[in-house]
Amino acid sequence: MLSFLFGHTNEIHWWNIADFIVAIAFVYIFVWGRSNKLFKKNEFNDDFLSLDAMKSLRGFAAIGVILHHISQEQVFQQEGILLPFVNAGAYFVSIFFFASGFGLLKSFNSKPDYLKGFIKKRIVKSIIVPFYVDVLIYGLFIALVRLPMEKEQWIFNLTGFTMMNQYAWFPIVLAILYLLFFVTFRLFKLPKTRFAVIFAFIILMGIGCMIEGHCAWWTGPNNWWCSEYYFTNEATWWMKEKVFWFHGEWWVNSAPAFLTGIVFAHYEEKIVAFFKQNYWKRFFLLVLITELCFALSDFGQSKFGYWTEFNLKGPEIGNKIATYFCQVPLFLILPVTIFIFLMKYHVSNPISRFFGKYSLHTYLMNLAAITLLRFLEFNFEGSPFYMGGRYNNLFVFAVGVIIFTVAFGVMEYKITTRVQELLFGGRKAVEEPVTRISLLDDADDKYARKMSMFRKEAELGLSAAESVSAYETVEETSLKEKPKKKKKKSKK
Repeated sequence: MLSFLFGHTNEIHWWNIADFIVAIAFVYIFVWGRSNKLFKKNEFNDDFLSLDAMKSLRGFAAIGVILHHISQEQVFQQEGILLPFVNAGAYFVSIFFFASGFGLLKSFNSKPDYLKGFIKKRIVKSIIVPFYVDVLIYGLFIALVRLPMEKEQWIFNLTGFTMMNQYAWFPIVLAILYLLFFVTFRLFKLPKTRFAVIFAFIILMGIGCMIEGHCAWWTGPNNWWCSEYYFTNEATWWMKEKVFWFHGEWWVNSAPAFLTGIVFAHYEEKIVAFFKQNYWKRFFLLVLITELCFALSDFGQSKFGYWTEFNLKGPEIGNKIATYFCQVPLFLILPVTIFIFLMKYHVSNPISRFFGKYSLHTYLMNLAAITLLRFLEFNFEGSPFYMGGRYNNLFVFAVGVIIFTVAFGVMEYKITTRVQELLFGGRKAVEEPVTRISLLDDADDKYARKMSMFRKEAELGLSAAESVSAYETVEETSLKEKPKKKKKKSKK
């Protein structure tokens, strides 16, 4: 963001100075509310996998995704603004996939008959309903701003077969992975078999995405997508980019982190114990391996590439697949490196927790904010929106997108929650366990601890669509401590 300070003109305006202050504030949230054990030998954050820690990490990832989407705007790339975020979206999304896989296995291991009603509660209620609420909101938004759309496109977009909101791919992939988890854990008993099946499916999903490419390359004349005339005047709406499911590598390249989360949850005690011995030596080795995976990923993208359609040599599917396999190791190892670092340093503050609570909803509504404010990207004198310079306009655009994304995200969250309550009676379902909280007097009553965790979820106002179910069991250790505190008070 510091590129806003001077831009390419070497001139400083008051908007630039304000942006500099925002940049400092952005850095500050990474140290505000920190739990720092970096220089304390044999001391670790035992709560690094707690609900609060993960919620805050998701909050940082949500902020990163918003900045990534802003950096994707063509004018930002032309001006070299927010360049570090241009290719960083998959890194942030991998955190969400890891957390989802981690929590699913934790919940499966701790709750009897967890798979009973799984499709209704975890897929239909928590993912599919929010997805279609988002589709309807975007449909209304598109109608209000009068974006051009053909009748057939309206039908396919409203049914969800094509993308009304191009950023809404994440809940689709998440629903597929949740269904994969359900089927795999129903059919197979051995953990390693389950892991192998999930890994094989994710890889096949990735290969299928590479074959599909970024557009309907299989129709029209050869390399039609490279012809500006044909693309604009001859190609129908369904032939263009980002229309169908899996149109783009971002659908699949970070998905391996979902498997990493499951495996990490299965071997959590062993992994944590391993790194607690000679932490720095083993952590630096892990960082080195991660750096090598980064290098392999960069090599694949520069040598082969995902956007091979625009080389005028056809779709070049083989190069896409090669690039994908170069990235798979990175997204298998990167989440582990991040969470092992949290053993020594993690942050939790109101900003990170806020974005963590609304992470999915700000993610989904980000495109609406960008579309609404996109006119600010154009520096046209005489306009009432002219801010006195190109860079000033871009700064106002970026800040405006963040503000409107938050506002739209909170609105979408409340609408989704209300729809879920109307369809599934969610409010009554989470209030009933509160009456059982007295059972916590018995530290060995596992059912009571689970009921307490449901109450915790309700108090935090978390949406199941954000994969909050993934964190229902991670605070079990802290809950065990409550009876001990009560005994101490009674002794006094």
